[in-house]
Amino acid sequence: MASTPSSTNDEKPNTIETNPIINTTNPIFISADSLHSILSYQTLIQHFHSSLPKVSSTIQTPIRQNYTVSPSSSLLLMPSWSSSPSLPYMGVKLVTHFPQNSTLNLPGIHASYVLFSSTTGQTLASMDGTVLTLYRTACVSGLASKILARNDSKVLVMIGAGALAPHLIRAHLAARPSLEKVVIWNRNMEKARILAENLRGCVEYNGVCFESSEKLEETIEMGDIVSCATNSEVPLVRGERLKTGAHLDLVGSFNHNMRECDDESLRRGRVFVDNEVALIEAGELVGAFERGMIKKEDIVGNLVELLNGKIMGRSESKEITVFKSVGSAVVDLLAAQLVYESRYA
Repeated sequence: MASTPSSTNDEKPNTIETNPIINTTNPIFISADSLHSILSYQTLIQHFHSSLPKVSSTIQTPIRQNYTVSPSSSLLLMPSWSSSPSLPYMGVKLVTHFPQNSTLNLPGIHASYVLFSSTTGQTLASMDGTVLTLYRTACVSGLASKILARNDSKVLVMIGAGALAPHLIRAHLAARPSLEKVVIWNRNMEKARILAENLRGCVEYNGVCFESSEKLEETIEMGDIVSCATNSEVPLVRGERLKTGAHLDLVGSFNHNMRECDDESLRRGRVFVDNEVALIEAGELVGAFERGMIKKEDIVGNLVELLNGKIMGRSESKEITVFKSVGSAVVDLLAAQLVYESRYA
């Protein structure tokens, strides 16, 4: 993990002892390097596990606002705020989407997260929103894996080798320490090979075998957990290839044109979502509803319902489980809370 910069902007501010949330100094900036040094997958998964059932009903999350800046670029605003005394914060994630940046050798997406006190309205901190999103997305999948995957899961299949893939792998390994092997597939096999090689060099994963594979269907058949993080518009995972008792984690799609698995994957499995927005945004689900392959009533429930015991998770070892996530401002706010209170409050 990267070390925390020595800049005074990252130093712990003076606070009033009777209320650690009231910040009497200027807002702090929390860099990407600082986020890496503060966050761990195990800690964030546990934070979501304990906090989501308690505070999710107190958090307001308006529909995200999407503004067209130019024909090819946009600005998104994602606000949230809590009425819970244990979560006295407001937050806004600001995301820019400039796909033409690839010609400049720059990322197409940039994000910042701004945290405020919901008690005083003070700006408390701004932080790198891209890194925060990578961690929270991966840890939501890790938490679902902790609940839904088999306890004896040995093989993780990672489909995709982009920016999110190493975070998903690390989150699943944190959630399921029984995992012994990770196999990575990507359309660009060189990226899969490089990711596997990089992970093999991590001392904390001694004893875990990391491989890349060119054969997608054969690789899927190996997976006790199959995690997907791609922009695919055609199904990569075919339900007939999923092994008995597998857990399928779908992260990549966020609109109706995107689809990481086929209808058979959903038909064979018990399907869970991170939140209800997935029912209207995720291409796999919307398409299956339209084709009559499954109904909305077939979706077992969401992550909070799993955590508070309103619905049952895995019922037996041979069952296939499917978890589809699209993200939410709720977990953005909880992740920002953990970052701020871990080091600065």
